[in-house]
Amino acid sequence: MSNSTLSIERIKPGRGKATPNRSLERGIAVLRAFRAGSSMLGNSEIAERTGLSRSTVSRLTQSLIETGMLEYIPQFRAYRLAVPVLSMAHAMRDSSQVLKVAAPMMVEVAMRHKINVGLAAPDGDEMVYLESFRYNRRQSLRTVVSGQRIPMALTSLGRAYLATLAPEAFSATLLALAEKHQGRGWRSLRREIEAAVLSVREMGYCVASWQPQVMAMATPLQIGGYGVHVLNVSVSTQEDAEAVEAALAEPLMELAAAIQARMRRLESEMSGGS
Repeated sequence: MSNSTLSIERIKPGRGKATPNRSLERGIAVLRAFRAGSSMLGNSEIAERTGLSRSTVSRLTQSLIETGMLEYIPQFRAYRLAVPVLSMAHAMRDSSQVLKVAAPMMVEVAMRHKINVGLAAPDGDEMVYLESFRYNRRQSLRTVVSGQRIPMALTSLGRAYLATLAPEAFSATLLALAEKHQGRGWRSLRREIEAAVLSVREMGYCVASWQPQVMAMATPLQIGGYGVHVLNVSVSTQEDAEAVEAALAEPLMELAAAIQARMRRLESEMSGGS
């Protein structure tokens, strides 16, 4: 099941709410089919990724071309995202007070402790980096491109987010993840997720290593009006999880507390000035 299909299925009309617009949902599913590494897609590929019929995809892509969201490349018989999509992404980043507050603090912690620091938010069964500062030995920072996706089930970022879900939502998300990871050691992976969730609830953070010789720790940030964000720190190391935890837990949790405290002050200032 694709991420786009998952997103559509989770949108349910609530009591007192208008019935969702299926055409709009399907149009958004088409846009979501485009990812890094998939800059151009034809109708067949879009249909496969969204679970929509080719005839439906054909109608939707035509509408998206007419509204300026997609461009058609005749020589490849394929589509690509158009300029307005980038403009909307920039508007999203510019409107996020969380990013404005967090970014300078993240840079300072990355440089002081010589570690990588990232901030992400959930989308379907993946986490999306909003910002990431990668420390290197030349005393400078390399920024991972915002919008980069990583798997929810495998990463500290994703597992820390899962720890914030209510029981019903957690169970539903695990079912979706089980389908995605079916046949790839799901039982073992589920145990790791459950252990990470317990760690977040008891310690405030979890540890994971899904890339060779990279250990990461993450903690969720629940900030009113902005939904759940997840903060992480990571290092390239051959040390075990306990050693990394001993070194990074304090910087991570202090940074999380500082970001949340600053956001609370800003909210209080805005409320007092209204």
